[in-house]
Amino acid sequence: MNPDPNARELLDLLRESREYTQYFAELGVEIIALPSDRVKAESSKSLRGPLVVEHSTPRIRPSGSEASQPPVIAPIASNPPQPTSLFSGLTATQTATLQSTERIEDVWRDIGDCTRCGLCEGRTQVVNTFGNHKARLMFVGEAPGADEDAQGKPFVGRAGQLLTKIIEAIGMKREDVLIGNVNRCRPPGNRQPTLEEAAICRPFLFREIAAVQPDVIVVMGNTALRNLLEVREGITRVRGKFQDFRGIKVMPTFHPAYLLRDPSKKRETWEDLKKVRDYLDNLPPRTP
Repeated sequence: MNPDPNARELLDLLRESREYTQYFAELGVEIIALPSDRVKAESSKSLRGPLVVEHSTPRIRPSGSEASQPPVIAPIASNPPQPTSLFSGLTATQTATLQSTERIEDVWRDIGDCTRCGLCEGRTQVVNTFGNHKARLMFVGEAPGADEDAQGKPFVGRAGQLLTKIIEAIGMKREDVLIGNVNRCRPPGNRQPTLEEAAICRPFLFREIAAVQPDVIVVMGNTALRNLLEVREGITRVRGKFQDFRGIKVMPTFHPAYLLRDPSKKRETWEDLKKVRDYLDNLPPRTP
């Protein structure tokens, strides 16, 4: 029996409302006022600035007497400038481009035994991107879970097993692709990474993308979507439609962990991945 179209539309609206509420909560917003149309338009413009992609400055774990010294915190300006981008206020110092001469191993060496955010305190190990360093297809998720934290590889738990089946369904193997996450340390209780945690970690993902130059990136779930592409819409709204990240095709789709909770979304995910397969099949072979 087909569901009532009106009921389905209402459920979609409720899902989107929940996503927006969670998103603004992460930004620290407690009250959302209803502005005039003029203010709405100005606010909308201010949220559509260019995404600034930048390197993260490596921080060395202190030792000896330095470890006991408190961190130096710069004073906050009384009238700080408003960012032109949702993420521009959280970026670091050196802009990254996709014309990179780095190897992916150079990025990992820079990451090291990372202590750049508080997630380092509860993790077992850093979980770096894994797979084919010359892959044409890359998958990006949110953050490691318990299995990934224990084994040091992304997507090795139940969600990872489902991802493997998805990859095989489009005629590829795990060793053919590259798999990673926005964050490399497991958040406590598998919670969603905060905006600050993601902003500290994602420059390394951008550098990996620049080093590998995949033809297509599949972003799985809202966290990966919003950290790779500057969009406010949830995955339900944009899935199945190719996006662009600096000349690279990006396909948003559901996270495998979400598919485990709602198997009915597997059909939509399959449709998304068939578009990826067809796009890759029509590309000319890469020159060595």
